[in-house]
Amino acid sequence: MLRPKSLAILLILASTVGISFGGLIMRQIEFGNAWQITFHRNLAFFIAISLILVKSYRLASFGALTAVGRPGIIAGIFLAIANICFIHSLSITSVANTLFTLSTIPFITAAIAFFVLKEVISFKTFLIMATAFLGIILMVFEGLQANQFTGMALAFCTALSFSCFAIILRKYNYLDMIPCLLISSFFVIAITYIVSAGNIFIPIKEIAYCFFWGGVLSGFVNSAFIFATRYLSASEVTLFMLLEFSLGPMWVWLFLNETVSSQTLAGGAIVIFCVSVNSLLKLQESH
Repeated sequence: MLRPKSLAILLILASTVGISFGGLIMRQIEFGNAWQITFHRNLAFFIAISLILVKSYRLASFGALTAVGRPGIIAGIFLAIANICFIHSLSITSVANTLFTLSTIPFITAAIAFFVLKEVISFKTFLIMATAFLGIILMVFEGLQANQFTGMALAFCTALSFSCFAIILRKYNYLDMIPCLLISSFFVIAITYIVSAGNIFIPIKEIAYCFFWGGVLSGFVNSAFIFATRYLSASEVTLFMLLEFSLGPMWVWLFLNETVSSQTLAGGAIVIFCVSVNSLLKLQESH
């Protein structure tokens, strides 16, 4: 029987690998624009989280939704901002530039957690994060040289918003924050529909891609993320996410031949190594 902390680590690793295919899915969509993709992805996400809530709470689902209160609404707003900026970043720059910029999430989260939650990072975790940061510098510097500032600025906005979301989850880890995912997707659906002036129709095949991405992959990864924040610090959970940001560009390079420079590959390899070491250490500690 796995201990809760070990289960949290394995779930966050599995979900991170799964969601790393998001960039590859994005590149399969030819006709939908960023707003339309965001709408359908979050519609699927809304349905998936609704099913999880109903299965967990049945008739008490509405009570669970209201129980998150103001923290849940604020967390939902931050996640909604991250969602919108993420898809728009992917639509105007390479998968590598977007995901490698998102690699700053653990560092932003750790900084906010230090001041807001008074969470202190262990020396081993600090060394791992510092080493991973070297890899991130390699990757981000390459993207800046390629004049991809707007896309990377949107990615950084995603990182900042998601870090704030993670901090709220950690601060209120005694609450079941799954309902805040429903709040987030509702905000995104409403905003994208209004901005698109109701023009949300795209080919069925592309809707299917969005539904798999939002309903299956995002539904699983966000549920796992919320579970993990109950047993791991905010900086630890987001450190595991670096695996997604390193694997994502590799998939589009392998399957679609989207160019990835040797400098970017080297930086990604450093990050993957750091996440692997951190995962092994955390699993060892949990036993």
